[in-house]
Amino acid sequence: MNEPELEDIGDYSTLKGSKKKGVWIVIVVGLLIGAVYVVLSSKYSKVDDSIKIHDPIQKVKLAN
Repeated sequence: MNEPELEDIGDYSTLKGSKKKGVWIVIVVGLLIGAVYVVLSSKYSKVDDSIKIHDPIQKVKLAN
């Protein structure tokens, strides 16, 4: 099997048929995986058990 050489690789605009379809499939699958990640991370990354802390010291005087 021959490996592609840099001189043999064309631009995307010259791709035709199954190669162009393969590029689009990779792009669409990447976008779908990204969308699923965003939805799941926004759903499961919320913290509801945070501890409320009341600090009575609002300002600290600077010593001279």
